[in-house]
Amino acid sequence: MSDQPLVRGVIVGHGDMPRGLVDAVRRIVGDAAEGLEAVSNDAKGPDVLLRELDAAAGEGLAIVFVDLQAGSCGTAAAYACRGRALRAVICGVNLPMLLDFVFHRELSMDALVPRLVESGRAAIRAAPASG
Repeated sequence: MSDQPLVRGVIVGHGDMPRGLVDAVRRIVGDAAEGLEAVSNDAKGPDVLLRELDAAAGEGLAIVFVDLQAGSCGTAAAYACRGRALRAVICGVNLPMLLDFVFHRELSMDALVPRLVESGRAAIRAAPASG
């Protein structure tokens, strides 16, 4: 077992999407989802969103998962992580990426971030139409 502290995950996005993703992960994996927190931009100005995101990320290792790179959520994530070696931003969050995250939070940030980007990309496919 590694002495590496567990990485915290913060999902920031538009409307109820962050809470919906956290809820979906909890329904699938149960208690393993304890390392995820949701932050919505709903009715928040940039300063409030940044403060909430910064508080949710905390002082330790954290990955901020963003729905879109551009816009208020992506900008707040970039500012919250700028100059913070213990934080990283991943844009384009999806459910498979978050499931991979909750089962590999013990990895180093150097190993975890590229792994999550790849698992998120690998999950995007065009399914053949039935019929």
